Amino acid sequence: MSFKHLFSRALSANPDRLHFAAHSHHLWPDASYDGQVEAWEDAAQLADLKWGRIMGPVWEETQGHIARELKLPDPSTIAFSPNTHDFLVRIFSAISKRPVRVLATDGEFHSFRRQMARWVEAGEAVLVNAPADELVATAEAGGFDLIFASQVLFNSGAIISELERLAALAKPDGPWVVVDGYHGFMAKETDLSAVANRIFYVSGGYKYAMAGEGICFLHAPPGFAPRPLVTGWYAAFEDLALPPGAVGYAQDGGRFLGSTFDASGLYRFNAVRRMLDAEGLTTGAISAHVEALQLRFVKADAMAGFELLNPHDSGPHARFLAYRGQGAPSLHAKLEANNVITDVRGDVLRIGFGIYQDAQDVDRLVDILREI
Repeated sequence: MSFKHLFSRALSANPDRLHFAAHSHHLWPDASYDGQVEAWEDAAQLADLKWGRIMGPVWEETQGHIARELKLPDPSTIAFSPNTHDFLVRIFSAISKRPVRVLATDGEFHSFRRQMARWVEAGEAVLVNAPADELVATAEAGGFDLIFASQVLFNSGAIISELERLAALAKPDGPWVVVDGYHGFMAKETDLSAVANRIFYVSGGYKYAMAGEGICFLHAPPGFAPRPLVTGWYAAFEDLALPPGAVGYAQDGGRFLGSTFDASGLYRFNAVRRMLDAEGLTTGAISAHVEALQLRFVKADAMAGFELLNPHDSGPHARFLAYRGQGAPSLHAKLEANNVITDVRGDVLRIGFGIYQDAQDVDRLVDILREI
């Protein structure tokens, strides 16, 4: 089975390339081009009035797609930003005590690690890192203001599955639980209906949502962090009649908004979701296609000398295979020289799979690896 026809523009732009980095920079489907054109045409036709459309039907359509994907009961809890780092800063700013006592896994992404290291350096935070399999138990021991964990760890593919136990710890006066879903959203079926009133969830369109950069979102549980200290004027978009000097906030997820932004990502995301709906491609269906490709690759045993950090078992699996070995950087470079795109993090080579690949692509990759 192949879905390459949905990616004709990206694939024809470099027809000899094997792109096995869907977990890093997912190739853009043709529908995203249509969404980008729609954004331009709205700007040309509506000019200043485009914001009424963006903050109205375009915004609401995006919220609706995300809420249905995550089984969120109320789409209005969702806010948008160009990147998830903005949301981390705003959530942190809403915690009044200093230093903030933070618990995180020992496998969080560089953006979180760098920002947290700077806050620790400045005396703004105290950080405890725990292995993924010890995170929940460490959190339940108490003593934290903020608990931050990736749904799927970017380096190893490990999955944090005990969200309900983490959510049970969350209270409006602390601790707060933030789940980074960047490798989970639209990569594994996710039902937040039971925890939506207790946890924050952040993700974006750059990877498995196939919508590119600039379209990130936050689900903010009602009653948590009503007045972030770091804020932009869009956070009071419905409250512009306040007297001078008063700082008002939207009562829904909009309280986490910043200021003027490039809205084209919203259009791309909506166009991609419409395409997936039309094709009957749910997250579960895409995951099944990806898993078949992964199992085909693993069975070929083309990574001699490397340790597979996330082998398949009976549960959900990341959309990438993480192989650890001293030769990872060298192998990555040799693959790139053969126009095969993967990515490397230290001594871990990550091979990502998506719906623009088929069995023949996997076999080509295996052949190239054996030649190398």
